[in-house]
Amino acid sequence: MSNQLFIYNTLTRKKEEFKPLVEGSVGLYVCGPTVYSNSHLGHARPFITFDLLYRYLTFLGNKVRYVRNITDVGHLEDEVEGVGEDRIAKKARLEQLEPMEVVQKYMNTFHRNMDDLNVTPPSIEPRASGHIIEQIQVIEGILKNGYAYEANGSVYFDVDKYNNDYKYGKLSGRNLDDIKTNTRKLDGQDEKKNSFDFALWKKAAPEHIMRWPSRWSDGFPGWHLECSAMSTKYLGEQFDIHGGGMDLTFPHHECEIAQNTACRGQESVRYWMHNNMITINGQKMARSLGNFITLDELFTGSHEILEQSYSPMTIRFFILQAHYRSTIDFSNEALQASEKGLERLMSALKTLAELTASDSSTVDVNSIKEKCFAALSDDLNSPIAIAHLFDGVKMINSIKAGSEKISAADLEDLKVFYNAVVFDVLGLKEEGEAGSGNNEVLGGAVELLINLRKDAKTNKDWGTADKIRDELNAIGVELKDTKDGVEWNLRPS
Repeated sequence: MSNQLFIYNTLTRKKEEFKPLVEGSVGLYVCGPTVYSNSHLGHARPFITFDLLYRYLTFLGNKVRYVRNITDVGHLEDEVEGVGEDRIAKKARLEQLEPMEVVQKYMNTFHRNMDDLNVTPPSIEPRASGHIIEQIQVIEGILKNGYAYEANGSVYFDVDKYNNDYKYGKLSGRNLDDIKTNTRKLDGQDEKKNSFDFALWKKAAPEHIMRWPSRWSDGFPGWHLECSAMSTKYLGEQFDIHGGGMDLTFPHHECEIAQNTACRGQESVRYWMHNNMITINGQKMARSLGNFITLDELFTGSHEILEQSYSPMTIRFFILQAHYRSTIDFSNEALQASEKGLERLMSALKTLAELTASDSSTVDVNSIKEKCFAALSDDLNSPIAIAHLFDGVKMINSIKAGSEKISAADLEDLKVFYNAVVFDVLGLKEEGEAGSGNNEVLGGAVELLINLRKDAKTNKDWGTADKIRDELNAIGVELKDTKDGVEWNLRPS
C-alpha cells in the first residue's frame, strides 16, 4: 500500500504520520470492559473503532500484537475521586454471587456480543486479577523513585511531587492548579497528603472480599495501575498505540502516563487515540446515567424506545458511518437509515459478483480505490471511505444496466477491492435475511411471556410465574427482577 497512515495523537493534539517503533510490527493496547453488567451501545464504539484500526494496520502489511484488558478488580464507583465500593464487588453483593461469578457471567456476554459485531479477538486479553504481582512491582518502582508514599496500609501517588519534575495533566490539557481547585475533600481521605493524590494500593476493609497480600497490607490495586502494568508486560516499556474512549482521558490515562514515567523515567505510549461518545438525546450514553440500551436489547428490539430490532451489522455500520472522533447521537431514524444503506451496499456486492466483463472499460476503478484508501489512511476516516464505496455502487449498477462497461482486469480488481475493504477492513459480513426478523420475533415472544408472568404474580399464581421463569431459563433466556421491572438477556451458548 502506498498510502501512509496518519492518526490523531491526543497527546500532541494533531494528526501525525504513524511510524511504529519497529517497522512492520505494531504494539496496540486498548482499554477493555469492566465486567459487572451487560454491554451497551456506547461500549460497542471503542471496540469497533479499534477493531477497524487493527484490521487496517494488518491490511497495510503490519504484524499487530493487540492487547485488550479485562478489568475485574479495583474499579471503584467514583473513578475520578477513587472512592466508593468496587463495582464488581457491589454487583456480587447485590446478586449474592462470588465476585468472579459476576466477572465470568458478564465477560461471557461481552465476548458473545463482540462475536456478533464481528470484532476481532485481541492477541492477548489479560485480566487485572491475574496480574497483581506485576502491579505490585510497578508500585515498588514508583516508591523507590520517590513519587509515592504509604499511609495506613495504602499507597498513594504523590501528584504534587511528580508535577514538580514532570507535567501532570499533559494528556487531558489540565493543569494541577485547576485540578486542586476542582477536587473535593472527602471523608475518610485524610490519610492522603493531597485530596487529588490517587491510590496505587488500597488497604481492604474487613468486609472487602477481593484482596491480596502485600508488604503494605491485604488489599487491592488502584484501577489506573492495571493498564500500566499489563500494557508494558506484553508490549514492552515503550510501545506504539494506546486506545480507549474519550472519557478515559482523565483521570485514567493521565494517571497511566504519570505511573509509567514515575516508575521508569520515561513515557511508555507514543500515540494516544480516543474515540468519542455515543449520545442519546444529546447526553452521553452510560450505565451510571441509566440511559443506555444493551446490545442484546438492540439485537432483539426489546427496549421500550426501540421501534424494531437491529442486526449486529447494522449497529457496526451505524458506528462506522461516523468518524471515530465525532459524537454519534442515537435515534431509531439513524439506525434505520444505516440498515437501508447496509442493504444497498450488500446488494451491490451481489450484483458485482454477477457482472460480465467487456473488452474495455468506461469506468475508473483506480480512482475509487485511491480515494477510499486515502480516506482510511487519513485518521481512519471511515465515513468518507464509505461514501466512496457508494460511488462505486453507482458504478456497479451502471455496468449492470449496460450504460457503462468494465474490462475483465478491472472487474477482477474491483471485486478484490470491495471484498478487501468491506469484509477485511470495515469488518462487515453477510447476515441471514431472516436474522433481524427472528430477533424481533424472539424479543416480542419473551416480552409476552414476561407480561404473562407479571399477571400470574399479580394473581398470586406463583406456580405459573415460576414455571414461565424456569422454562425460559431452560432455553437460555435469563430473567432478573429489579425495582424498575424485569430485565432479560440471552445466556451465551
